[in-house]
Amino acid sequence: MQQASAETIDLAGLVADLNSLLRLKTTVIGMKLFARAADMEAIPKIRRPSSIHTTDQIVSMAARLGWTVGITADDLVGAQCRAVIGLAPQDEKWLAGENYVGVWHGTAEDARKRQEALDVVPFGQYQALAVSPLASGRLDPPDICLVYATPGQMIILINGLQYTGYRKFEWGVVGETACADSWGRALKTGEPSLSLPCYAERRYGGVPDEEMLMALKPEHLAKAIEGMKALARNGLRYPIPPYGIQSDVRAGMGVSYGKK
Repeated sequence: MQQASAETIDLAGLVADLNSLLRLKTTVIGMKLFARAADMEAIPKIRRPSSIHTTDQIVSMAARLGWTVGITADDLVGAQCRAVIGLAPQDEKWLAGENYVGVWHGTAEDARKRQEALDVVPFGQYQALAVSPLASGRLDPPDICLVYATPGQMIILINGLQYTGYRKFEWGVVGETACADSWGRALKTGEPSLSLPCYAERRYGGVPDEEMLMALKPEHLAKAIEGMKALARNGLRYPIPPYGIQSDVRAGMGVSYGKK
C-alpha cells in the first residue's frame, strides 16, 4: 500500500481510529515549526502565553487542556527548551551544560556528554512553534504528532508500525531533557521517536507516571493505524487480556498460531 502524504491524511479520522484502537486518555496533538512568527500567529484560535514556561508545559496545554498554543523563544524559560526545538543556538556555552553540573551530573565532562547526546533541531531555520489537538486540523498539517500512551498501548502502536515494512526500532535515553528523545529527534530526523518522559516533563508538564511518549510524522501514524487494524483482525488488540500465569498455554497460543 502506498504511504499517504501528510497533506492527504484525514487528521480527525486518524485520531478517531487511534482512540478506538488504543482507548487513549490523553489528547493526541500535533506540533509544527514556523520560519516566521507571523505565520504561527495566523493560526485560528491560537493562544499566546502571558508568562514564561517550559516547552513541556506548552505541549501539555494542548495534550491535557485541548488548547492551540504558539510560542517564540521569548516565551520559554531558558536555552535548553529553546535549543531542542531550534529556537536558540547549540553553541559552546550550551554544549558545556554548566547549569547541570552538581544537579543532574557529577562532573562537567558528564554534563557536556549529555548535551552532545541530545537530538535537536538546527538553529537558524525557525522563529516559532505551535501545538494543537491533532483532530482540530489547525496546523494543516503538523510536522509531527505526539501520542502519550501506557506501555501496553505503546507496544501495540509499535507493532502496528512494524506490521508491514518491518524494521527494528532502536531508541536511546538521554535522561533529563528527554524531549530530545521524542519531539527533538522526530523534528530533526523525521523518524518515529519514543521517549520515557523525564523529571521536568512530569513535574512541569504534568505527564503521569504511567505514560510514555511517541513522536512521529502523520504518515507514520497512519501506517501504524493500518497495521493495528490488521492486528485487530488477527485477534491481537488492546487491551491485552491476561491469560493466567498457571494456565495451559496451548489453547491461547492455538488461537493465533493453530492454523500455521
